Amino acid sequence: MIQPHPVRAPRALPRVWRRLLRNGLGLFGGVVVIVFVLLAAFAPLLAPYDPAEQFFDGLTLEGSPLPPDGRFLLGTDLLGRDLLSRLLYGARISLTIGLVANAAALLIGTLLGLLAGYFKGVVGGAIMRFTDVMMAFPALLLAIALSAILRPSLWIVALVIALVNWVQVARVVYAQVLALSENDFVTSAQALGARRGRILFKHLVPHVLPTMLVYGTLGISTTVLLEATLSFLGVGVQPPTPSWGGIISESQSFFFTAPWLVAFPGLAILITAVSFNLVGDALRDALDPRGR
Repeated sequence: MIQPHPVRAPRALPRVWRRLLRNGLGLFGGVVVIVFVLLAAFAPLLAPYDPAEQFFDGLTLEGSPLPPDGRFLLGTDLLGRDLLSRLLYGARISLTIGLVANAAALLIGTLLGLLAGYFKGVVGGAIMRFTDVMMAFPALLLAIALSAILRPSLWIVALVIALVNWVQVARVVYAQVLALSENDFVTSAQALGARRGRILFKHLVPHVLPTMLVYGTLGISTTVLLEATLSFLGVGVQPPTPSWGGIISESQSFFFTAPWLVAFPGLAILITAVSFNLVGDALRDALDPRGR
């Protein structure tokens, strides 16, 4: 657990940056993340074909997908569409949902954790009991239920994932704020007549900022995996919009005859999740004052 310690510019940031650069695995993960973000951002320029275009010669005479060759670098799918193009466009979906859903979950969890930890009493108790109720439901089952009730789309899936992922952030922020609110600097600010909003956002938020950054980075990998799971189960982003989980779901019947249809999107999900975890671990080590 990160010890409470605010990130103060400009002294702290260069030190944090130097520690990040000395972390080889974190640096590697950051480079991979940047590459994937660039691939997703420039997918319309990099994709050799339209991801929805079905080629008449994109299947064998028996109607099976084509293996990787000089024309289709990663082969074709069960409808004769270029797999590379679909993976590039699928990266846009997965990363967009990962960033948006995780940012929303981080915002909700941090705000509720701040309020519960600072106000305590009835307000804090009510917020944390609601958090406990949300944690009692399995995240995947709750996400499936919400996706089934709502009409699945990119933004609905992002909202659903945010609604099931904020609870862990709220618990961690609550524990930190609960301890910080008893410190002398908070008591002094209250004695001087500082408003509650100023104490929350001027004095407490800087101390929980390192935790927010670490959980924000680590949470993206969880969000990407959850989005892929929902799409695989058919309650995520709906076809013909390409998504990595959806591509695997469509291709599972060709697991033995055309394994590239499952291997390439699965590898993309794995690399993305591991890379964000490496970056998150590096941030945690760089921001932890016990490592100095």
